[in-house]
Amino acid sequence: MTSSSLLELYERTSKHSNYQVLSPALASLLDGRPISVKSRHEHERLAYILSRVPVEGQRVADIGGNTGFFSFELLACGASGVDYYEGNEAHHDFVLAAARQLGLAGRLHTHHRYVSFEASDLPPADCTLLLNVLHHLGDDFGDRHTGKEAARQRMLSGLAALARTSRMLVFQLGFNWKGDRHQPLFAGGSKAEMIRFVEQETAADWEILSIGIAERESAGDTQRIVFRDRCERNIARDDSLGEFLNRPIFVMRSRHLAAGAA
Repeated sequence: MTSSSLLELYERTSKHSNYQVLSPALASLLDGRPISVKSRHEHERLAYILSRVPVEGQRVADIGGNTGFFSFELLACGASGVDYYEGNEAHHDFVLAAARQLGLAGRLHTHHRYVSFEASDLPPADCTLLLNVLHHLGDDFGDRHTGKEAARQRMLSGLAALARTSRMLVFQLGFNWKGDRHQPLFAGGSKAEMIRFVEQETAADWEILSIGIAERESAGDTQRIVFRDRCERNIARDDSLGEFLNRPIFVMRSRHLAAGAA
């Protein structure tokens, strides 16, 4: 496949098109061709994940992997293999084509479908990435006639099922159901509410090992985003960061699977 064909797949229009920066390995396939991208601070999130998750030699599932940034980067950091799931056809085909061109098809297994979050539909994994997916239940996937409260319970059921298939989970959740600010999942839209919800409602299935919170840090004349462990200083909602960067990163360990069981 040519760089032009890859670029066409990358830029094919959908609600989540150009939603991730490209892994450097993929960017090299485009021969320097310019791309339009809405970065969601992938590198900063990856740095926090790698600081808390032992990736080397691990089997990873990337559910809702978009254009594959985390899948390719975790392979580059030593993951033994990745199962990448993506319901968007263009995104899936882009990742599949790129994996073949990079000689990674034996380690990156792509699946063009949405995951139902039933235990029988989930891949066994040492670690699963579920980044900003579940709040789209009933929109991008799932029953469109589901109400908000039923959707919240379905999200929790999905997390419980994952605890039977994956030893670790890296999880982010949006504040608004279906991404609609008129449908808040938490009345006050605060990190504290979301953290309390995840801590209390998943406690039977998951142990939370760490929670990463985005902070703005000054470095000389510039500013950068850094994810640091939750503390009293960073727990308050910071509207200057925008909704996306107020979403915590949860690193969780299954209470049902022993080390190596997946």
